[in-house]
Amino acid sequence: MPESGPRVLVVDDEPAIRRFLRVSLEAHGYMLHEAATGEEALQIVPACRPDLIILDMGLPGMDGTEVVRCLREWTQTPILILSVQGDESAKIAALDAGADDYLTKPFGPGELQARMRAMLRRSGQQESGPVFVSGPLMVDLSSRMVTVGQDEVRLTPTEYSLLKALVSHAGKILTHRQLIREVWGGSQYEDTQHLLRVNVSNLRRKIEADPSRPQYIVTEPGVGYRLLQPS
Repeated sequence: MPESGPRVLVVDDEPAIRRFLRVSLEAHGYMLHEAATGEEALQIVPACRPDLIILDMGLPGMDGTEVVRCLREWTQTPILILSVQGDESAKIAALDAGADDYLTKPFGPGELQARMRAMLRRSGQQESGPVFVSGPLMVDLSSRMVTVGQDEVRLTPTEYSLLKALVSHAGKILTHRQLIREVWGGSQYEDTQHLLRVNVSNLRRKIEADPSRPQYIVTEPGVGYRLLQPS
């Protein structure tokens, strides 16, 4: 095992998948830890403190969505879901629970590593920038802190990256393609549209007083989204 590099926890009950990921990722400098069940993963995370978690949805016992929900109670470590094709409802449930991205089985090592690099950049980058304030909402880009009133808002790396893109272009319409490019990099547009919708929905639930009547992130029908500037 490499002695340096990003720490990755692979949670999958298929030994062949874990073996494939170990060989392909360790060859690129990642440090691999493994778990075969959700329960085992929850025990390992505090000890190995991974920089990224690759999580299979179809685990025995505690399923992937439950694992995501438990992890999000105390950590914002990026989570990449592995999902069998056609399992759309489970995939969306995991994203709603706080997962950051997904990859459909079977997948290629090149796409997997591109997704991983994008997630690690989003979670690790340190920005310097202004403080955006609109009513009770405050977004401090230098400290990556988001508050509503006196309460700090806990965002996943993907949710924060989405909010940062909107704040950086406050008052301007960002198309779906622009947001997908800024948040997910080179991901395919068709495959990422519902990821965008889910993350916008989650973000609204966390920062809007009434998510059904948003005061900050407004939808521009058929075009994209816009963050309203303070009046």
